[in-house]
Amino acid sequence: MRIISLVPSQTELLYTLGLEDEVVGITKFCIHPTSWFRTKTRVGGTKNVHAEIIDTLKPDLILANKEENDRQQVEDLATRYPVWVSDVHTLSDALDMIRTVGSLTSRVQPAEDLASEIQRRFAAITLPSSPSRTAYLIWRDPYMAAAGDTFIHDMLQYCGYNNLFASQTRYPATSLEALADSGCETLLLSSEPYPFSEKHIPEIQQLLPNTHIQLVDGQLFSWYGSRLLEAPAYFASLRQQALKYP
Repeated sequence: MRIISLVPSQTELLYTLGLEDEVVGITKFCIHPTSWFRTKTRVGGTKNVHAEIIDTLKPDLILANKEENDRQQVEDLATRYPVWVSDVHTLSDALDMIRTVGSLTSRVQPAEDLASEIQRRFAAITLPSSPSRTAYLIWRDPYMAAAGDTFIHDMLQYCGYNNLFASQTRYPATSLEALADSGCETLLLSSEPYPFSEKHIPEIQQLLPNTHIQLVDGQLFSWYGSRLLEAPAYFASLRQQALKYP
């Protein structure tokens, strides 16, 4: 089997399932594992796939995702190759995806073991009795937040946050003034896709003086493959940091 992955989190999953020899192509955003990023053929970006490179690789299976990849490009590839498209919005969806990829790649038991361990770790999460009113920003200029139909939203719930944008869809634009008016208690600044850093905090804190602002690892909120193993412990550490905030 010759596999191409067009989704970073699913690429990492294939690595975890031991498919070193089978995976022949990845995207330029598939940075984990670093050994694959350095050595595997890159077929373009998640939304700008180079079909001519894929044709040279002659894949038996292409893994894509409804949100992360361009629909027309995926449909064009599906006229020539077997393509499986995931659609992940919740932890349950992610576990189903892991098990399905295991079945597609003849790694049923390793995939089941992985999904079961992820499920066990999430089940052990203890949530706070009073969730903080929270916004999770993925972009700047304009500011954009994760809304209620995203995988990030589901992770926010497991983290013990009350998403202020739960009633909206996808990634709505917002402003610091609107966040101030919303009574935002916690503001999470993601490391991806926009690389928020410490330098962005002062200008935001100036307009949100009573809001606890935290930089967070975007991969642990949005990657829905084997990286989910690390998410529960990370969420617990974020809550501990928040407890130190007056």
